[in-house]
Amino acid sequence: MTPLTGQPTIDEDVVHLTVPADGGYLGVLRTATAGLAARLQFALDEIEDLRIAVDEACAMLLAIATRNAELECRFAVTDDALTVEVTVPTVRGATLPSESSFAWKVLTALTTGASAKAADGRATISLLTRRAPGY
Repeated sequence: MTPLTGQPTIDEDVVHLTVPADGGYLGVLRTATAGLAARLQFALDEIEDLRIAVDEACAMLLAIATRNAELECRFAVTDDALTVEVTVPTVRGATLPSESSFAWKVLTALTTGASAKAADGRATISLLTRRAPGY
């Protein structure tokens, strides 16, 4: 919020979505991703790359999610970037794929940056995509 007007600024634009941790709901997250990226005037190929990256990140998390879990997705919008954080509660002993795995190669090829963490029975994958210069 801007201190003088109380109006939200674009650098504080955050959207939270929670869906069942089931592949049938990933379309909701892909659609939200595309809509927010379009709002930032990302190029069509950038939007598609980000949709694929979000789908891949969610697939990685669904593989280690607890039964009846919810997938939490946080989208943070700035002037030139979209950050997507996807979090899920994990089964005991679950591990994310290594950074040398094919899944991670896909994430890093399709985004500006990707990271993951697992702690306290939860796993989170964060994706950052910056709009290409000139848009």
